[in-house]
Amino acid sequence: MSWSETAVIVVAVALLVLWWSWVAASRIDRLHRKVAASRAVVDTQLLRRASAASTLAASGVLDPVSSVLVGEASWASIAAGDPQVGGMARLPEELRGAGRARGASGAGEDRGLVESELSSTLREALDDAEEVAALREEPGAAELLDALGDAWYRVQLARRFHNEAVAQAQRMRRGWAVRTLRLAGRAPMPQTLELDDSWPPALGRPGQPPTAA
Repeated sequence: MSWSETAVIVVAVALLVLWWSWVAASRIDRLHRKVAASRAVVDTQLLRRASAASTLAASGVLDPVSSVLVGEASWASIAAGDPQVGGMARLPEELRGAGRARGASGAGEDRGLVESELSSTLREALDDAEEVAALREEPGAAELLDALGDAWYRVQLARRFHNEAVAQAQRMRRGWAVRTLRLAGRAPMPQTLELDDSWPPALGRPGQPPTAA
C-alpha cells in the first residue's frame, strides 16, 4: 500500500471519528436538554400537588390534626420546590408558624424526602375510604380532592417520563467511546428522581371511582 493510500485511509478514519463524535455529542446534548425539560415538568407538577394539598388543609374540611400535618408537609414541599413562592398565604394563621419552620428546613433537604413525606402524610389523612366518601359530601370538598388527585396523578406520570429520559442519557454516557473521548464535557451525570408517590386508594384515580383501603 502506497503512502498516499495510507494517508487517504487515515484521513477517512479521522473524518469518520470526528463525524461520529459530533453526532454522539449532539445526541448527548439533546438528551441533557430532554432531562432538564422533563425535570422542570416534574417540579411544576410537584408544586401543583403541594398547592392542592395546602388548599385542602386550609379549607377546614379535614380534621384539625390532619389539617396541621398536611399543611406542614405541603408547605415544606412548596418551599423545597420554590423558596420564593408565597404559598404561606394559602394557609390559615394557625398553620403558618409550623409551615414556616418546616419550610425553612425543608428547602435544604433532599427533594425526594420532602415529597415522600407529603405523600405519606396525605395517605395517612386519606386512608379511610368511608371517611373520604363522607368528606366528599362536604361543600366544596369533592372539588378539592379531585384537584389533589389530578395533580398527584400528573406527578406520577411526569416522574416516570423524567426517569426514563435520565436512563437514556445514562446509557449513552456510559459507553466506552463517550467516556474515552469525554463527549459529555463537564456536565454532571443525570440522576433519577426517587421519591414515594404511592397513591392512597381511597382518593380514587382521576376518572375512576375510589377503591377501598
